Amino acid sequence: MRLLLHICCAPDATHPIQILSDDYELGAFFYNPNIHPGDEYVKRLEDMRVLGKKWGILLHEGKYDKDRWLLLTEEYKEEPEGGKRCEICYAMRLEETAKKASEGGYDLFGAVLTISPHKDARKINEIGREIGEKYGVPFFESDFKKKDGFKKSVELSRDLGLYRQNYCGCIYSRI
Repeated sequence: MRLLLHICCAPDATHPIQILSDDYELGAFFYNPNIHPGDEYVKRLEDMRVLGKKWGILLHEGKYDKDRWLLLTEEYKEEPEGGKRCEICYAMRLEETAKKASEGGYDLFGAVLTISPHKDARKINEIGREIGEKYGVPFFESDFKKKDGFKKSVELSRDLGLYRQNYCGCIYSRI
């Protein structure tokens, strides 16, 4: 089965890729218009390119549509991380991933977002299911932070020399 994973950054992708690569033919989709500033976006994309090449993962790169993201989330810029702004951000990125999965003939799509202890896996899975129904590609539900998944991703990214950021990427979470 072919699974397209939305990737927010290489460090968060490490553990999920390791545990899924035996059972799935994986593709990675880097679509993150939420990441600001631009040099931060480039750092994360470059590390994912390195990881994809090192581990033999096909990497698809989405458009850096930061203006659309800002337009969709501006109304919620005062909310703390984890609120409505984040739900809009998840939906935007998962919808593009579902489109890419459908166009690319993938059987499933999913997201490594659930590895973060700051992200609501239940909400991400709910949004993913709804979007999957819309595009006819089932969403691979996960909670990669379980069983020390986040800790393992930190260790793997350190061992691989990957850049590990200290915020989700959103300009509002950085302030």
